This record gives sequence, C-alpha cells and structure tokens, in this order.
Amino acid sequence: MSDHKWPDLAGRIVRDGDGGQRHILPVRVYFEDTDAGGVVYHASYVRFCERGRTDFLRLLGTDARRLIDGSDSREPAAFVVRRMSFDFFRPAHMDDLLEIETRVKEIGGASVTLIQTVMREGKRIVEAEVTVVLVSMSGKPLRLSDAVRGAFRAHTRID
Repeated sequence: MSDHKWPDLAGRIVRDGDGGQRHILPVRVYFEDTDAGGVVYHASYVRFCERGRTDFLRLLGTDARRLIDGSDSREPAAFVVRRMSFDFFRPAHMDDLLEIETRVKEIGGASVTLIQTVMREGKRIVEAEVTVVLVSMSGKPLRLSDAVRGAFRAHTRID
C-alpha cells in the first residue's frame, strides 16, 4: 500500500463570504444508490449526509473512532442522531457528482444541530436538518468539551 495521502478524501472546509464556514464532501452517485429508474433512492441521502457529518468531524479533529475508544481523553462516547428531517427539491441520477455541504446551525450542551444541503452543479437537491447528541456508551448524554464546542462554534452558520 502506498504512503500517498489523499488530502480531499474527507472533503474540505471552506470559508463563505459572510464569515461562516462549511464542510463540502463530493459524492458520486453509483448504481447501488438508485432505484430501478436510475433516480437516487431517498434513503441514499441519509447515507450521503452521514458521510458528510463523519468527515466534517474528522476534519475538526473529533473523529468517531477517537470518541468511541476514548482516546480523546474522555470516556468512550459517540454522536448519535436524535432528530433528522429532509426536504426533497429535485431528483439526482446515477453518475451525478453531488456535493454534501454541512453547516453548524446550533450548539447545545450535549447536542449540535447541522444543516446539510445536497447540491448538484450549484442547485439544491435535498436539504436535511440533523441534530446529533454526544452520548456515553451507556447512553447517557455528555456535555460537549470546550475543544469540541470551540471547533463547532468556528463553523456556526450565520443567517
């Protein structure tokens, strides 16, 4: 295996003109993501958004593996989805190149609400609002650490 690194494999964080930031993850639509007509199946967007959230956390330095094994100096924990809603605006098709944009909308004591927009060529395909909660492996909500809170705060959506 090569030591070559893929710098954009986890997407990238970009600055907006309004001073905010967002994470962008490119996703290619494959046959497995579509229905018999070649249109992206609605459940595929859940997976696309999950990948966007996971890589966003990775780039913030709070990846899921470190949370789960407790190597981030806290008890083992994970972000779990508490609430998720989707609005579907137009279809995507097999072989489309999509961008999953993730922005922080709100930060709570143990939760973060994200806005995730699936775009194709600058046009909104789907928008999701997702609230995740940090919980211990026993299921108890955990307060976000100052480091995690600060990382999310730097990416809070400015309306």
